[in-house]
Amino acid sequence: MRRSAVGDDRNGHVRHERERTLLYQVVEAELPAFLARHRDRPVPHFAAEELRAFLRCGVLAHGFLRLRCDDCKLERLVAFSCKRRGFCPSCGGRRMADTAAHLVDRVWPHVPVRQWVLTLPYPLRYRCAYDPKLASEVLRAFLRALFSELRRRIRREDGIRADQCGAVTFLQRFGSAMNLNLHFHTLAIDGAFVYEADAAGSKSRPEFIALNKPSPDEVARVLAGTARRITRLLERRLATDEEDDLARNEPLLARLAQASIHTRIATGPETGERWQRLGDRVEPDATDAMSGQDDALVARHHEMSLHAGVAVPANDRNRLERLCRYVARPPLAHDRLQALPDGRLALRLKTRWRDGTTHILMERRDLIDRLVPLIPQPRAHQVRYHGILAPAASLRSRVVPAEPNVAEDLARSQDESLAGDRVDVNPAPPRRRRLLWAQLLQRVFAIDALRCPRCTNSLRLIAAIEDEAVARRILDSIGLPARAPPDLLLPEPSPHHTEIDAAHDPEFEFDQSSPYED
Repeated sequence: MRRSAVGDDRNGHVRHERERTLLYQVVEAELPAFLARHRDRPVPHFAAEELRAFLRCGVLAHGFLRLRCDDCKLERLVAFSCKRRGFCPSCGGRRMADTAAHLVDRVWPHVPVRQWVLTLPYPLRYRCAYDPKLASEVLRAFLRALFSELRRRIRREDGIRADQCGAVTFLQRFGSAMNLNLHFHTLAIDGAFVYEADAAGSKSRPEFIALNKPSPDEVARVLAGTARRITRLLERRLATDEEDDLARNEPLLARLAQASIHTRIATGPETGERWQRLGDRVEPDATDAMSGQDDALVARHHEMSLHAGVAVPANDRNRLERLCRYVARPPLAHDRLQALPDGRLALRLKTRWRDGTTHILMERRDLIDRLVPLIPQPRAHQVRYHGILAPAASLRSRVVPAEPNVAEDLARSQDESLAGDRVDVNPAPPRRRRLLWAQLLQRVFAIDALRCPRCTNSLRLIAAIEDEAVARRILDSIGLPARAPPDLLLPEPSPHHTEIDAAHDPEFEFDQSSPYED
């Protein structure tokens, strides 16, 4: 059964109607023209399917769940979600809350955690955005430098040899301006574990060694080690791969990605021009003073930067969950996109830029051009686990929080054994389940979506309506809108779509400088 989005009922509950949001309306209106403009060089299938799935997300006419209260007969309809990983604010918010809850409840030990943010040069952002193998190798180079520095500091401060570091990394593809900016948010254990087996070989719980706040020189040393490893990595890859495979196989996607990285307009009469901005121009020094940011733990090396100023103390689980939500957030929220009186769109930045920019302006036709580069490729993981927190790490089960159901299952097995029932002496570990959407709403917003608003009893699932014709008949019968957006047909890919036609491909170049600031 498919997961479901936030619900609706016909007896007073107000449903969040995504089809009335500005983002939904613009994508619905501009997607047919976008696909028609690029019929010769079509959009990649995964990106086109993401856009079409977004138009079905949360729309009751495409199917829903029926929940009913057995006492007062109140019914609630819960629309299906698209469950995509690109730009959908609803599904991205659900994944954000779910991932943060999973990490805090089942992954992170009760130890201090520090966030390390690695920003890559523009050419490397472009290559890593659509080369998962290269992105993994770059991330591995950074973590090797980081873990080496953590071990060195423990040897220097405590005289102990520790080799059990751990980290969880989020590959963020976006910046605050909704531009393609692949960078790494690494939440690393601020210390390391020491594990020693006794003479009999029995296993004991690893001992944690905490570290103090790193110095600016130590942060710079991590970045310098990362730069050396990445340089050697690129030298090896350039010796065997000198072509831009993305531009050869997917010319349209490569064009949109390059434009997004350099904050340039990708198509239309203003192709190649910088994105329009809105805001009061201020002096850089005054902006820095207003921001209140501490740049003490920021290192820069050529076009790379490393931030390490955010840390969470041990046992502060609420703050840790907020940090996990921040690094797992979706690229766009509905309230950040606004419509201007002249018809253009304004994207409000998360924080003011150093030059005073507060909004990015765009034409409606340009919105999809900026959404497509934010969609990750299929089967490319956006969350990576390393060190002692890796899924196959031998010591992982000894440091992560215990499963809440293990003790209950063990007690139930003992009761069944005493009752004479046949039980497995080595029961399989309980299957881990992510939180349901209703549980996430309760956890994040303190909203009980399965509680009847009339009699406070629990709602019961009575049917899953997946046939659209049946769904529309039900909606018509109870007086709810049965409208659904038109089924957008994808253009058939041309057998020669990888060839670039010079007559339809004007020269499109970018300078290497960009005013973008994350």
